[in-house]
Amino acid sequence: MLYVPGCNRRYLEKAKHLRVDSVILDLGDPILLEAKEQSRTNVVEFLSAKGYGKKEVVVRVNDLDSPWGRDDIKAVAGLQPDAVLFPNIESKADVIEAITELDKAGGSEVPVMVMIESPLAVLHAEEIASASERIVCIVMATSDLLSQMAARVTHERTALLTSLSLVILAARAYNRGVVDGIHSKLNDTNAFEYACRMGRDMGFDGKSLVHPDQLPYANDAYTPKNSEIGHAEEVIKGLKEANASGRGTVVVNERLIEHHHVNAAKRLLMLRDAIVELENE
Repeated sequence: MLYVPGCNRRYLEKAKHLRVDSVILDLGDPILLEAKEQSRTNVVEFLSAKGYGKKEVVVRVNDLDSPWGRDDIKAVAGLQPDAVLFPNIESKADVIEAITELDKAGGSEVPVMVMIESPLAVLHAEEIASASERIVCIVMATSDLLSQMAARVTHERTALLTSLSLVILAARAYNRGVVDGIHSKLNDTNAFEYACRMGRDMGFDGKSLVHPDQLPYANDAYTPKNSEIGHAEEVIKGLKEANASGRGTVVVNERLIEHHHVNAAKRLLMLRDAIVELENE
C-alpha cells in the first residue's frame, strides 16, 4: 500500500503506472496546512477520473476533530473509493463516529479502514477490530506508535513486536485484513527488506510504503514463491485424496497435513490469482 500525497499531482499521476496493489491518496498529517484544500481538490479530481485500473484506491482523511476531516469525508464519500482510511482510531466509539460521518455524507456502501497508531489503540485492538463489519483492514502506523512509546528504532523492531502481534491477533480474530507500518529511513534497503519479510512471517497481509523505490522489496516479500505455490497445490490434492480413501490426515513433503493447512493453501492460491490479474493489467 503506497501513500501518495494529495498535494502532488505528479505523484498522483505516477501512481497509476506503478506495480502497487493499493494506493492511499493521502489528505492527512504529511500535508502542509496551507495545502490541505488543494490536496482535497486534487484527490477528488483523480478519484473521479478512475484512472488507477484494478488497483485498490483508498483515501486517508484527516482526523474528525481537525478543521478538514468532515469536509474530506463529504468530498470523497460519493465518489465510491475502495475504502476510506480513518487515522487515530483508539476505540469502538471512534469507529462508530467515523462510520456515522461517512454514512451521512453518502458513503454507506464504502468500506472502512482504520489506523492503529497509539499505545491506547493497540490495547483496544480487539475492541476496534470487532466494532463493525464495515472494517476491511487495519493499518499500522508504526512510526507514530514508536514515538508515543518513547521507544527506539532497531533493525529487529524489538519495541514493536508485542504491539504488532496484538493487532494481528485482533485482525485475524475478526477476519480483517492487516497491513504493516511504513519504514521511514528510505536509504536503508537492508532494514526495509528485513522488515517486509518479518511482517510477512508474522502474518501481515502487506506493507505500507512512502516511496516507490521500496515497492520491489515489498512485492518480492509478499508475493508467493513458485515453490510455495507448488506446495499449496500438493497439500490440497494430497488431503483430498486422503479423505477419499478414508483418512483425515496426510503427509506432504514430510509435513503432517490437516484441514486447516488446506484453508491456508487455498488462501495462498487466491493471493497468487489476484497478483496475476493485476500483473496482466
